[in-house]
Amino acid sequence: MPGVGVRTGARILIEVGDGSTFPTAGHLAAYAGLAPATRSSGSSIRGEQPSRRGNKQLKRAFFLSAFAALADPASRAYYDKKIAQGKHHTQALLFLARRRADVLFAMLRDGTFYEPQTARSG
Repeated sequence: MPGVGVRTGARILIEVGDGSTFPTAGHLAAYAGLAPATRSSGSSIRGEQPSRRGNKQLKRAFFLSAFAALADPASRAYYDKKIAQGKHHTQALLFLARRRADVLFAMLRDGTFYEPQTARSG
């Protein structure tokens, strides 16, 4: 994957393993602390915020890989789309990190290598 070097890839593989312990991509994202958490108390619901739970080292690895992947045109387009929606830099990077976690889960589930998406015509 673009943005995943030797050290970051090794950290992700150490923390995730073969991915068989996660039934869905959402479970992997929650384990990494990339899934949003709803803050609520009684009838007061404060909305969704970044989770403070999860594996800090894995979250950092995904965050750093998302930052490094901004040189990739597809990742940059997704980041720019989030910025255009009014998200801040850190929020957009967390969204990109979550998307990368979903891609990693699919790669581990299917036993495939990363293949960049080609532009769709029509």
